[in-house]
Amino acid sequence: MDQKSVISTLSLSPDSLNGEVVIITGAGGGIGYEAARALLWLGASVVIAEINPQSGARAAARLSEEFDPARVLFVPTDVGDEASVQHLADESIRKFGKVDVVFNNATIAVLGTVKDLPIEQWDASYRVNLRGPALMARAFLPGMLARHHGSFVCVSSTGTAFLGGYETFKAAQVHLANTLDAELEGTDVIAFTIGPGLVPTETASRAVGELAPLMGMTVDEFFAMNKNAVLSIEEAGAGFAAAIALAAQFRGQEISSMQALKAAGWDAGETAPAAGASPDAGQRREALDLCQRVRTTLAEQSAGWKQRSLFERQWVIRDFKKTAGMPVEEWLAALDQLERSLQPGSESTHVPGLPLEKLSAYYAHLAELAKGYEKNPAKLEENLRHVYGWKDEVDRLGRALTQG
Repeated sequence: MDQKSVISTLSLSPDSLNGEVVIITGAGGGIGYEAARALLWLGASVVIAEINPQSGARAAARLSEEFDPARVLFVPTDVGDEASVQHLADESIRKFGKVDVVFNNATIAVLGTVKDLPIEQWDASYRVNLRGPALMARAFLPGMLARHHGSFVCVSSTGTAFLGGYETFKAAQVHLANTLDAELEGTDVIAFTIGPGLVPTETASRAVGELAPLMGMTVDEFFAMNKNAVLSIEEAGAGFAAAIALAAQFRGQEISSMQALKAAGWDAGETAPAAGASPDAGQRREALDLCQRVRTTLAEQSAGWKQRSLFERQWVIRDFKKTAGMPVEEWLAALDQLERSLQPGSESTHVPGLPLEKLSAYYAHLAELAKGYEKNPAKLEENLRHVYGWKDEVDRLGRALTQG
């Protein structure tokens, strides 16, 4: 692989996934193929599970020319057919002896209004976009649990009008991964969800060509409106591979390819801050004070969660991780790092970035939950005052850092 490839520019080493066996469905082209390339670069063995025998064979041949052919296997697979999925399992284990990772990349995208989309297209979408991952879970999770090691990855997509027949089942994959995260708690098997972002694959470009007019815009206008979410096919595939290499970090979360890339050190060509660029002294003092408050609040809340019943504690912890984007332990560590960078005398010329908008969104979510559960008006008002106060401190911290 060209050393200028996206995966080679990340902080991951070429042996990050040595010995791992990864099945990636729908890898005959597009993001799946690029993910397979990136996974092979990271040292994994890859099983291409592709329904199209021609594209699957071509993909395997190209990858075998670029990497060790002993680490590449193509198995024609219809993910919606139980016998076909079992054949995939049999052939993968015959070749490699095990399967460590299942990446549910295979998809079909159907377009149209809910009222007009033929039920046959709903059935076809369900077959690939939900039945397929369920069959893959049944086929491969038992082996992962027996070996106390593995990752099961679902692929999500942001919902919008005219894509209900597609997005409904993609949303269901998120719930499937969340359910598995709960069921796999306490094991060494990981489940999470990743969204590729807007990627100009052949399938996506064709879909956008049909979707944009339904939304009253041109294709160029559609891509311009969503430009911040656009990744190249190679970038999205590298993000998929990076997410597997960093799976422990993303347990139970719904992330994006861009998030995985950034976690692996990707800068997307951004220019580093100029030497000496930093918040002024007054802004540092304000940000430091707010950071200490936010961290103290979160630490107290986390300690309180541990006093709850087992079921309630597990639900609260998963809800926080899902909404705030990472486990509370990682948030506390990140806030501690931010606090240290803001201390007087710190040699840091710029402060580390944090997705504070996600923590703010968590507190907004907490407020909505309170409205649904607390029936006493006086208690509700008091609870909301506290929650909105926590949210305000997070928002102010974000503004203080941005202004700097």
